[in-house]
Amino acid sequence: MKATPYTVKKYHQSDYKIWNHFISQAKNATFLFHRDFMEYHKTRFEDFSLLVFEDQKLISVLPANKNREIVYSHQGLTYGGLVYKEQTKLAAIIEIFQAILFFLKENNIQKLNFKALPSIYALKPAEEILYALFLAEAKLVRRDSLSVIDLSKQNTTSKIRKRGFQKGVFNQLIIKEEDHFESFWTEVLIPNLNEKHKANPVHSVEEMNYLKTHFPDNIHQFNVYSEDQIVAGTTVFETETVAHCQYISKNENQENLGSLDYLYHYLIQERFAKKKFFDFGISNENQGRNLNEGLSYWKESFGAGTIVHDFYELETANYIRLNGIFV
Repeated sequence: MKATPYTVKKYHQSDYKIWNHFISQAKNATFLFHRDFMEYHKTRFEDFSLLVFEDQKLISVLPANKNREIVYSHQGLTYGGLVYKEQTKLAAIIEIFQAILFFLKENNIQKLNFKALPSIYALKPAEEILYALFLAEAKLVRRDSLSVIDLSKQNTTSKIRKRGFQKGVFNQLIIKEEDHFESFWTEVLIPNLNEKHKANPVHSVEEMNYLKTHFPDNIHQFNVYSEDQIVAGTTVFETETVAHCQYISKNENQENLGSLDYLYHYLIQERFAKKKFFDFGISNENQGRNLNEGLSYWKESFGAGTIVHDFYELETANYIRLNGIFV
């Protein structure tokens, strides 16, 4: 590898302030990359986050964790990727990425599994790293489909969703934004996940309360009540550009009250109407190779279209593929 002006180092707790300050100024970062969010589950992952410096100035970070001889960006986050500022040019991103691959190779890391950032979460166009991945001959190993509404445009809601909303009005449902997660988790979400998938939520109630305390303006819980009984709810992660539904569930033991149609009409038309995008999240299973058609249809019937979320894998030895590309 040719001489490079970039120095790569592993994150240390002493880097807490400069990391978070950099995240606050980057064009393609959200609160999920803040160390307080990344470290709520630090006992589950061996952190291997990286910082890249040019002449002692921090110019890029990579949220990441390590599992044996593979580094992931980052298994504990919904999305990831290389983070940088608006001023950093494409050629520099390519060289930074090469420096990272070389650093990983020198530290006996054989592979990098790279989780990209969906385009809607960047403040400005930020797909430079996707071009660098192409040049490094990274392999696309997974592609999820996000159902997204562009809230700056007029969107058509289907008749069936409108009927569901009217049913919610008729049933006098009440929507409450609440600061606690216990009711939704214990009475709706956990029972439904156990019954359908024999699984539990990724986040525990204790973890959600911790995250809400640290990110009160970004994490929201909306519950739907019928005669003082919770019947449905959703957990929303709000970034500067996107309102993202992290969890969606209704009480299947209730008669169809129109609860979710009523709730999402409110979220889309009122509560988050001024956001750029409303992201329902994925409807995929099996690493993106299967689609839950009914769930996807429900989201699309609110006017959502598809944005893809890509995952790549590459050998760290492929840093040599980034030599001699500039003309």
